[in-house]
Amino acid sequence: MAKCDICGKGVSFGIKVSHSHRRANRTWKPNVKKVKAIVNGTPKTVHVCTRCLRSGKVQRAV
Repeated sequence: MAKCDICGKGVSFGIKVSHSHRRANRTWKPNVKKVKAIVNGTPKTVHVCTRCLRSGKVQRAV
């Protein structure tokens, strides 16, 4: 899974616990999109999480 190139958000690890309290490993994956953005004045394809897209940290290329 890709990381966000803006904020560095990546996969988080933890443990899922069932009703009977059996434990198993699990992962939380970030919502990362591949978008064309303006980087240093040139359009470039980058991996960006949707939180960074919504907050306006990335200027999309047209």
